[in-house]
Amino acid sequence: MRIRQIETAAVWTCPEVVEMLDRYIIGQEDAKKAVAIALRNRWRRMQLPEDIRGEVVPNNIILIGPTGVGKTEIARRLSQMADLPFLKVEATKFTEKGYVGRDVDSMVRDLVENSISLVRRRAEDRHRQDIDQAVEDKLVGILFPPLAGIEGDPERKVRWKRSQDKIRTQLKEKVLEDRDISVETEQSSVPIANIFSSAGEEFDASFGESIKNMFPKKKTTKKVTVAKARRLLLDQEAEARLDMDQIITEAINLVENGGIIFLDEIDKIAGGGGGSGPNVSREGVQRDLLPIVEGAAVSTKHGPVKTDHILFIAAGAFHMTKPSDLIPELQGRFPIRVELSSLTEEDFLCILRDTEGSLTKQYEALLGVDGCTLTFTEDALEELARLTAELNKRMENIGARRLQTILAQLLDDLLFEVPVTKTGSVVVDKEFVVERLTGIIQDEDLSRYIL
Repeated sequence: MRIRQIETAAVWTCPEVVEMLDRYIIGQEDAKKAVAIALRNRWRRMQLPEDIRGEVVPNNIILIGPTGVGKTEIARRLSQMADLPFLKVEATKFTEKGYVGRDVDSMVRDLVENSISLVRRRAEDRHRQDIDQAVEDKLVGILFPPLAGIEGDPERKVRWKRSQDKIRTQLKEKVLEDRDISVETEQSSVPIANIFSSAGEEFDASFGESIKNMFPKKKTTKKVTVAKARRLLLDQEAEARLDMDQIITEAINLVENGGIIFLDEIDKIAGGGGGSGPNVSREGVQRDLLPIVEGAAVSTKHGPVKTDHILFIAAGAFHMTKPSDLIPELQGRFPIRVELSSLTEEDFLCILRDTEGSLTKQYEALLGVDGCTLTFTEDALEELARLTAELNKRMENIGARRLQTILAQLLDDLLFEVPVTKTGSVVVDKEFVVERLTGIIQDEDLSRYIL
């Protein structure tokens, strides 16, 4: 049977993916092109005949580059546009089996949970009108219940209907959000705590769920605000309309055929194959990761999940190690390697000036809340870019993250004083930047701690 879940997702062409990423990330064209092709191949594979579809495996990617050049931002923006199950996880969170900590199988379980949430949201969207109408009817019934004997009195019934319509209008206009009402909720009659914690987190979750399902749910009445009651009733109405078994089945199919895992900081598990201390399980984590990337059946509380066609995108700075320090078998499972370049002064200027949601726009919005109009001149942005590039050369190169530190220091006094002084407008020009930052940057000892 042909799986159609991916076909319902937004279909992006490769140039469209790159164009979207360009709005938030400066440069790194090779990396954008690689992830764009990989995302499009998710959809292309599902258009193939079933006999060849199973043979097409994803080309996993390693993004190599210094910190702060956009590796994680590419993953974050990709997850927003993919409309596919997506998980970002750091390789340093995992330990070799037998050590205390998370095992690599847990990332597949987390991906399944993300997929269930995604498929459930799609199902709720399909029933959104019916769910919202049912919740509104229940709230109206609670706030203005039917009157006894109204059916035999047409005049009273008309007045009651008019009052009920008024309540319905107030609900739509969110006028009654803070009013307290009583709603009926269901909860397990047996509270389950996390037990047997040493046995593993997934065992805890599935064991607790199994125990809860053995006992009937107890109905209780809670006094809550209309706003909270609406959320509770939305959940109840969604549960009543959705087939969770079907949602879970679709979610697992979606993971197996369209899932994407972004494995960050993979360079931190390269090398250090033996010894003691923090390096002791690095190679062990790689060995545990290998079957997941190659293709295996991972046990979850919703059933086994095959990882053969999950796309893995790994990223790392590799300034202390190199990709060849990974075990050979794992290297072979990441055939696409893309090197991201360090950011230049021109790149920093573009990041400040041209990207959507840039730091300058964020600070303009933040100070706007206090009634302060903040404006950056072009020469101020150029000076900030120059100082950022200079500091990255003189000190540790932390890429675009240096901009966050510099702007925080630049606007520190202003952010502190504006709520009291009620400054109407502030223009940040080159003179403003030089006055507040040059002394700190020239003081080598002080800049080491502040910048």
